[in-house]
Amino acid sequence: MTGRRRKVEVRREELLTATLEQVERLGLAATRVADVAQALGVSPALVFYHFGTKDALLAEAFAYAVQRDLDRLDAAVARGTDPVDRLRRAMKEYGPTGSAPGWRLWIDAWAVALRDPGIRTVLRTLDRRWKTVLRQLIEEGVAAGSFRCDDPRGTVTRVVGLADGLAVGNVVHGKGSRAELRRWVGDALADELDLDRELLR
Repeated sequence: MTGRRRKVEVRREELLTATLEQVERLGLAATRVADVAQALGVSPALVFYHFGTKDALLAEAFAYAVQRDLDRLDAAVARGTDPVDRLRRAMKEYGPTGSAPGWRLWIDAWAVALRDPGIRTVLRTLDRRWKTVLRQLIEEGVAAGSFRCDDPRGTVTRVVGLADGLAVGNVVHGKGSRAELRRWVGDALADELDLDRELLR
């Protein structure tokens, strides 16, 4: 395939996927446009043509990864058979699994977001969406008589804070097993909702 033909055929989605692969390998802060271009066999100019700046490329790639995670969340919740099952499925999507690529990306983004408004905006969108889904699931469960909770928003803030802290400790420092993380977060959520702990394990 000629370089010109390759240039025409490369799509934005390919560029975003290649960017995420480089971010996984190098980290958000260290990934260069040249790294993405080289991985695809195209010129850096093509990447700049599509995204304008490196910061815009990284922000869009991160937003693309976030949307994939949110699509998985929506699909998991939709498979739920009742309020407890939907909540259990949502929380399962939140915790780290396997090599935790999503969590490694989120942790990396938290650090970069201190100085990068584009990444910070995407992170806030992700955080709001997760919390909104969980709050709505809790409110639906309360309305159906499955849960008891006077403050769904507070419950979500506390449980997500616990889950975030435990996940960072596990992914970065190797503290706690994944089974322990799931049990601790599930138990905290069950206590908040006046549920038998076994229902969220």
